[in-house]
Amino acid sequence: MGQDQTKQQIEKGLQLYQSNQTEKALQVWMKVLEKGSDLVGRFRVLGCLVTAHSEMGRYKEMLKFAVVQIDTARELEDADFLLESYLNLARSNEKLCEFHKTISYCKTCLGLPGTRAGAQLGGQVSLSMGNAFLGLSLFQKALESFEKALRYAHNNDDTMLECRVCCSLGSFYAQVKTAFPRYDSAMSIMTEIGNRLGQVHVLLGVAKCWMARKMMDKALDAIEKAQDLAEEVGNKLSQLKLHCLSEGIYRSKGLQRELRTHVVRFHECVEETELYCGLCGESIGEKNSRLQALPCSHIFHLRCLQNNGTRSCPNCRRSSMKPGFV
Repeated sequence: MGQDQTKQQIEKGLQLYQSNQTEKALQVWMKVLEKGSDLVGRFRVLGCLVTAHSEMGRYKEMLKFAVVQIDTARELEDADFLLESYLNLARSNEKLCEFHKTISYCKTCLGLPGTRAGAQLGGQVSLSMGNAFLGLSLFQKALESFEKALRYAHNNDDTMLECRVCCSLGSFYAQVKTAFPRYDSAMSIMTEIGNRLGQVHVLLGVAKCWMARKMMDKALDAIEKAQDLAEEVGNKLSQLKLHCLSEGIYRSKGLQRELRTHVVRFHECVEETELYCGLCGESIGEKNSRLQALPCSHIFHLRCLQNNGTRSCPNCRRSSMKPGFV
């Protein structure tokens, strides 16, 4: 099937799909996929199949065609096609609640070199990433992604994207609103059983919810209560997280004296917990880097071990044939 015939069949499938003859449209597109030799046509028909299966709720099939589309985009060696196919892969994983994969593929989209489609699809990438963060209850990151998607929509007069972002924001505010009663229940349970570290984790979640709603004073109240409990327990990692949140709040408020205090305390906690890679000397936990734990219990950045090129632990020199990932 040549290029012109492929275009005609794709258009025929679209007409059938728009007239609610979905199964006939899928049959036409599958024939193009089986018999077509034009890579661009193949890419386009895979996009049609991804969209159709998404709207039909057949998310596993959607993912299957998105994976094939990625391979086709790589054959075409075109950045615009790659961006579109990675976005479809992100959306497929979002529908299947594979939120970490969704975020990873969205980051791949954002990391691609400048493309013609970037301005058009950038907002959709941010929206998909926001939905994934929301699925993981990472409310602050979700809100930042939704706001970015909304800016794309306004800058490009994309009313459909604006509508979709507003729907996601509705879900966001509904979840944040219902989160507090759940945290209240969790706090009651932790208080009843006397689990102070559990109370710290609950208050940490409450603080993040208030931050997501831009109510920084209430967030600080929750952080201060959590900080007192964390210091009573002596849990340095919780203190580190709380100082990090406080740092962000005071930075946004422009309160330099309080900001410096929490920056200093954050670095003191890092030093006290010795969260350092034994090879590069950088702090572990400040960045989202993959770690590798060796059988001797020493932990390093994965990239550092790969660059080091040794099969034994750089610290104790014990053989490390079966590493595990953290």
